[in-house]
Amino acid sequence: MTGARPPSAARGVGDAEADEATASAILTIDLDALLANYRRLAGLSAPAECAAVVKADAYGLGVAAVAPALARAGCKTFFVATLGEASDLRVLLPDATVYVLGGLLEGTAPFYRQHGLRPVLNSPEEIKEWAVFSVASRTRLPAAIHIDSGMNRLGLSAAEVETIAVADDLFGTFELALVMSHLACADEPEHPKSEVQRQTFEALRRKLPKTIASLANSAGILLGRPYHYDLVRPGIALYGGKARRTGQNPFAPVLRLAGRILQVRDVATGETVGYGATRTVRRPSRIAILAVGYADGVFRALSAGDDKEGMRVYLGSHPAPIVGRVSMDLITVDVTGIPEHLARRGAWVELIGPNVAAHELAAHAGTIDYEVLTNLGARAARRYIGG
Repeated sequence: MTGARPPSAARGVGDAEADEATASAILTIDLDALLANYRRLAGLSAPAECAAVVKADAYGLGVAAVAPALARAGCKTFFVATLGEASDLRVLLPDATVYVLGGLLEGTAPFYRQHGLRPVLNSPEEIKEWAVFSVASRTRLPAAIHIDSGMNRLGLSAAEVETIAVADDLFGTFELALVMSHLACADEPEHPKSEVQRQTFEALRRKLPKTIASLANSAGILLGRPYHYDLVRPGIALYGGKARRTGQNPFAPVLRLAGRILQVRDVATGETVGYGATRTVRRPSRIAILAVGYADGVFRALSAGDDKEGMRVYLGSHPAPIVGRVSMDLITVDVTGIPEHLARRGAWVELIGPNVAAHELAAHAGTIDYEVLTNLGARAARRYIGG
């Protein structure tokens, strides 16, 4: 590996100057709302430190804009998934503490040291490699250890924790800066697994040297103080997503997605709309064709044939259901009865915004708002406001 990469691959700042006259879609990211969510999460979890998860290009919102804004608001610790993401983030935030959740890929320890990054060690093999490298470097290099408390994904099993806990002078070779685990069912507040995991984590972390502990993601923060420990790691809630499956979302919406109408056409009764002729028009209708599709993150699963009521998008305060199949670059919506000054060529239509939350779009598509956010707006002009 060579030096850290510039964050040019991360979507964000450069698109802010895009000319709306040429855009087929506009993705607006409200950094003030993002920071309001961060401050709310920090308040809920105090006195624990509130870190930020900015993996997957800050959940698709653009790490180049999001991470510096969070740092200006006081965030000091960041989590990413891959070493490439960490490299980009280090360029943006030279002084931040950066943890890589994907762990220590074989042979990458020198890169971590060179750029001041911290691996989240997920196995005894990774711990041993980090310890050996630290000894060779004559430096107690910092790292986190991830305990699997019952999710059966990444992390050390209970037996592996027992083994490393008694390893001779293992923890004299490197700095154990953080012990962490991850909750599987925190988005369901009454699910008993969260408390089982918390108790497992509590028992296992006590076998390791005393250090900062972290368990709570966004939904875990909402479970209350016993889950907060010393550091919390919110992700989806920062970006206005719904951390819990049920109830109201207490976090401010951060993004809006608008698509442009390319054409409005009259369709007679009995005609069909879109690929596969899956939607038959039952009355004389006006159909608007929007310049967005599944290549823009508007999932094909939002298609609405004759047996399905389509998700409603909005023209001002007027709802308009999606009809027919979502194609790569286009969707069709029924604008019958909507004033022509709103339903016209060149007008903008709300797909996500005040009337359509990201989790509502996700529900119509049979997915979650995490997937919505990380797939949105690859071709959209990006507009950052506030921050």
